[in-house]
Amino acid sequence: MDKVFLFIATGFGSGWLPKAPGTWGSLAGVLLWLGLHQLAPASYAAALAVLFVLGTAAAGAAEKILDQGDPGAVVIDEIVGQLIALAFAPAYPLALAAGFALFRFFDILKPFPVGWLDRHIHGGLGIMLDDMAAGACACLCLHAVLWLLGL
Repeated sequence: MDKVFLFIATGFGSGWLPKAPGTWGSLAGVLLWLGLHQLAPASYAAALAVLFVLGTAAAGAAEKILDQGDPGAVVIDEIVGQLIALAFAPAYPLALAAGFALFRFFDILKPFPVGWLDRHIHGGLGIMLDDMAAGACACLCLHAVLWLLGL
């Protein structure tokens, strides 16, 4: 069961890639979005909910398995956060690139409320929530820019 939790927590292995696992995890989120973006809104939300529950359990288990708090290899949170950032975005390369960059911005710099969640909530839930907040901030910014551009 440990291998299953680690497989999920590491974003199907993308978290083991060298240098910047969070960026690789975010890229895995973009690739997953390509397969999910045509779902009806309720189905997309259901997929996010399932990934959130699985991710929370897997991230919490990975902390114990790896004996480390919020291990770098755990990127299921980046995948879910990226899916939130791109929610209802048009399938234009520029929109995807902007959503990716905005999510990475909020995930790395951790402005409020992202940083607060990162510092105050721990375990699998804490690992997931700060990236979900980063994704929500990125989504709001992305859609504001798209609206301003008339897209």
